[in-house]
Amino acid sequence: MSSYAIIAASGVGKRMKLKSGISKQLLEIGGYPVIFHTLSAFQRAASIDLIFIATKPESIEILEQMKGQYGFSKIEAIIPGGKERQDSVYNCIDHIEQHSSSTGASPDTILVHDGARPFIQPHEIDEIVSQSRKHGACVPATKPKDTIKCIADTPGFFGETLDRSRLLQVQTPQGFAAKTLIQAHKHARLEQCYATDDAALVERFFPEQNIRIYETGYHNIKITTPEDIHLAEAIFLKLQSQQELSPTENS
Repeated sequence: MSSYAIIAASGVGKRMKLKSGISKQLLEIGGYPVIFHTLSAFQRAASIDLIFIATKPESIEILEQMKGQYGFSKIEAIIPGGKERQDSVYNCIDHIEQHSSSTGASPDTILVHDGARPFIQPHEIDEIVSQSRKHGACVPATKPKDTIKCIADTPGFFGETLDRSRLLQVQTPQGFAAKTLIQAHKHARLEQCYATDDAALVERFFPEQNIRIYETGYHNIKITTPEDIHLAEAIFLKLQSQQELSPTENS
């Protein structure tokens, strides 16, 4: 059995208020680019065999240099992303199928991760792969800390209050049986429908497929707004301290 990872790293970072041409994946946390931390985790995860990255065309050379500099040997391809995140994931799926056709090797599991989530840990990746193999799909999530309310039909007013005990904030990497994920994206491409994440596509086209919940901590943030960089620095220092106390990561 083998598992591949797709890293979606084509985001333009509109909410980061960056200058044109600057990628949020290349902003630094702890002296290293955001995407470095992401790739490092997948490189160290024992369950991941190959990594496919979709990024902005102008970032391809930078990531190729990073691959060589830091020994990211699992990176198989760095390709241009699409207009939307879903298009970028599809581009990687298409590349995976080409790779499988030429090598005769196919993954049983594919994980899809946001390049701007730098703090997923190798052991968490391994567990998501394990649960995906066992259940066919597994998605990490955390319990919301705040009360969640719907917006009423009347603009400017709240509607009902949702039961927080039944809500989860969904994260990545999201893991699926390879055939399920590939077919879900192909169906979506044919119907020209878009979803906010890969799990939503699987839910739409394979409603019989239950998705296993994997609860993570609150460290697995997505770098989205300028404030997130300051939070990320604090998380980085905390994780670094924990790893120094318990150096158990795969090398």
